[in-house]
Amino acid sequence: MIDLHTHSIFSDGVLIPAELARRAEDKGLTAIGITDHGDLSNLDFIIPRIVAISNELNPVLNIKIIPGIEITHVPPKLMTDTVRKARDFGAQIVVVHGETIVEPVAPGTNIAAIHAGVDILAHPGLISEDDVLAAKDKNVLLEISARRGHCLTNGHVARLAVKIGAKLIVNTDTHSPRDLIDSDFAKQIVAGAGLDDGSFEIMQENAAALIN
Repeated sequence: MIDLHTHSIFSDGVLIPAELARRAEDKGLTAIGITDHGDLSNLDFIIPRIVAISNELNPVLNIKIIPGIEITHVPPKLMTDTVRKARDFGAQIVVVHGETIVEPVAPGTNIAAIHAGVDILAHPGLISEDDVLAAKDKNVLLEISARRGHCLTNGHVARLAVKIGAKLIVNTDTHSPRDLIDSDFAKQIVAGAGLDDGSFEIMQENAAALIN
């Protein structure tokens, strides 16, 4: 299983990257994205450290660490510049903290992230059909979330993605050890979003294509 949305002590997670990777490896994951929360104040601190530890650990683990960032609560007008700087600092995956219904994310964040060319729009909440269409056109993956609260709109996201033909991905948004899941539980999350039996495998293919 591939999970491309997790957090370490470099934001609000509780695990150092090495322990996060090891616990994910023990769950049977083959790749993990470490995507701590960032904005223009800390990209230069977080991303190079995740890049450095991934370079140290990847040769000796049976799991691949993908260094990334989750751009979080950045005003939509600053999104394009923030995404560009994240990539310049070495983020191989750029996730944006979408308009989840359980946090006061600024309206317009979803479409700003899509137009900025992010890789994954995390927990996009009650995303509009127009924004899903834009995600399809820009090849932005829409997240089905295993995280409490953010998962409340999984069914809405899944329904529109299927209707319009946008690509989906399933992630945990892990912050602590108990958030990590194996592929069997991930399949239940996908089924709970109203998707068919083959959807999990397609999501994993989408994740693999992103990191390869």
